[in-house]
Amino acid sequence: MQVANFVEMVGDSIRNNWELDALSNFKGETLSFKETGEEILKFHQLFQKLGVQQGDKIAVIGKNNINWAVTYLATTSYGAVIVPLLQDFHSNDIIHIIEHSDASLLFVSDGIYEKLGKEPLKHLKAIYSLDDLRVLHTSNCEECDFNDIKLETEITPDSFSLPQINEDTLAGILYTSGTSGFSKGVMLPHKSLAVNVEFGVKYIQLEPGMRIVSFLPLAHAYGCAFEFLATFMMGCHINFLGKVPSPQIILQAFAQIKPHLIFAVPLIIEKIYKKKIKPAISKPLPKLMLHIPLLKRVVYNKINKQVSDAFGGNFREVIIGGAAFNTEVERFFRKAGFRFTVGYGMTEFGPLISYVPWDQARLYSCGKPIPYVEVRIDSPNPRKTAGEILVRGGNMMNGYYKNEEATESTIDREGWLHTGDLGVVDKDGYIYIKGRSKNMILGASGQNIYPEEIEARLNNMPYVQESIVVEQQGKLHALIVPDQELIETEQISREKLEEEMENNQKHLNHQLPGYMSISKITLFDKEFEKTPKKSIKRYLYTVTQN
Repeated sequence: MQVANFVEMVGDSIRNNWELDALSNFKGETLSFKETGEEILKFHQLFQKLGVQQGDKIAVIGKNNINWAVTYLATTSYGAVIVPLLQDFHSNDIIHIIEHSDASLLFVSDGIYEKLGKEPLKHLKAIYSLDDLRVLHTSNCEECDFNDIKLETEITPDSFSLPQINEDTLAGILYTSGTSGFSKGVMLPHKSLAVNVEFGVKYIQLEPGMRIVSFLPLAHAYGCAFEFLATFMMGCHINFLGKVPSPQIILQAFAQIKPHLIFAVPLIIEKIYKKKIKPAISKPLPKLMLHIPLLKRVVYNKINKQVSDAFGGNFREVIIGGAAFNTEVERFFRKAGFRFTVGYGMTEFGPLISYVPWDQARLYSCGKPIPYVEVRIDSPNPRKTAGEILVRGGNMMNGYYKNEEATESTIDREGWLHTGDLGVVDKDGYIYIKGRSKNMILGASGQNIYPEEIEARLNNMPYVQESIVVEQQGKLHALIVPDQELIETEQISREKLEEEMENNQKHLNHQLPGYMSISKITLFDKEFEKTPKKSIKRYLYTVTQN
């Protein structure tokens, strides 16, 4: 199947949407598509002055903003390789990744640059501020101030052009956040970007001028491909929220901008459910109404309207991805008729593997494989018995940068990438993920236990903020971080908290088969350590507990 060329799509969108607003910093400056094109060409001049060649690596780290987006578009359309880093990485990891990636240039937010210090970065050709594009450091270039660069002639839609870049050219190296303790550099070619973007353009179908709020990290494949690249190609107006926003800030932006499509991670929806909705429906009257068929719909409709209004009231659907969605929360929002769908992907596919629109979505499923992608379940009975999800397709990575061993252990000889996720598929091709293969626990009688399924129930119980289920001496133990905010609000004593946790354990075990019952709960005073993508570093706790 022929895929459009990524750089050609960038150029076409700029020419076709010339006068429309393209990129905005929320409550700040705005660039039109024409101005974005001008900035890209100025970047290309800068790269030439610095002696940047096609294939050279350019690292970028900082908050979502216009300069981050233009740096990305300019780098990839020049034929250089973008290396986006999550700003939550520790300083030592950032320095290591910059060195490992062989980056020669760095674009970085001022605050992060101050933390890193000049000494570990002095080998770079140049460093620029993502805040205002001023020079922070150059090794040997007197005329390399971006803000002094001017285009020689006025550009028009007819005269604007970008270099021709082959689809097999390396576009980016994305470093995973590493729940197993180390990062790997995922090499994505231009074709991977094109497959993801073209899918978004064909199947999501937004109109030029429609509004998007970008709050997911642009250094993460999901936020970059869909909040930014796909919507840019459709002529949308993208509003960057900047620093990692709280749910309150996000909802304020939704109310003001009224986005036409929303991309989200489960955590945001789950917080709204746990902090706002669940307490409301636990009150006597709503609780009673939810058990009366004729009145149940009244409650669901009211909540659906309230949540939809909180999201700006103007969106076609909310696309949820980036992590597993809590089953209780998903079930509630499905019953309420909320317009959302859950997709599945991973960095190694840049990221999309499966998706369906909200009106075709099925409970607990993450949709069907997108065009260009094949999915196989490594199981003798893929519809009933979970097996590892194997994927291959046009958007698959080239491999891990300078790590052939990891590449060979992930991609087999037939070209299937072993995801490490366990799942089943129904007769219509819908994928249902059960958990991670490395997290699976073998029960005493040989049953497969997926701790994520138990944790999903536990995390919605009173005073539980987050949990991990581990095996200890043949029994299941729950490690729990209590909800300190709620405990302080309700002034709960330690003794009372332990009582509540005992009740949680009883209620949970009542809902589960015997082989999945929890034998012990251990409370943790601090939040579990997480990756920059906010996944719990399970290995730190499973090793400790066994």
